[in-house]
Amino acid sequence: MAKSILIVDDNPNMSALLCEMLEIFEYESELAEDGLIALEKLEKKNFSLVITDMKMPNMTGLELLEEVKQKYPKMPVVLISGYSVDSMSKENSECKPDGFLSKPFMMTDVEKLLESLL
Repeated sequence: MAKSILIVDDNPNMSALLCEMLEIFEYESELAEDGLIALEKLEKKNFSLVITDMKMPNMTGLELLEEVKQKYPKMPVVLISGYSVDSMSKENSECKPDGFLSKPFMMTDVEKLLESLL
């Protein structure tokens, strides 16, 4: 059975692109439009990884990161952002993501991340 990855992003185009990339590497993926929906999905299904955008309605990627790490401490979480990693790490020093993808990201960036975390 392929490993399943939860993609959390309010931009359907970005979600679809990432979903297609993961399919190429033979990973299953499921989409959530925001952090609240993602938390519901995490309660119902086992995922190997969460990839979340930073800026979303209802719950930011950092808030989702904190929730996931509290409930599922071993679950790897990757943040996607168009902003610098330095500004993100200053905002939240206690809870660190397991990986980071800067927009625009390339197929090789996703592949390296999957190899290092899964």
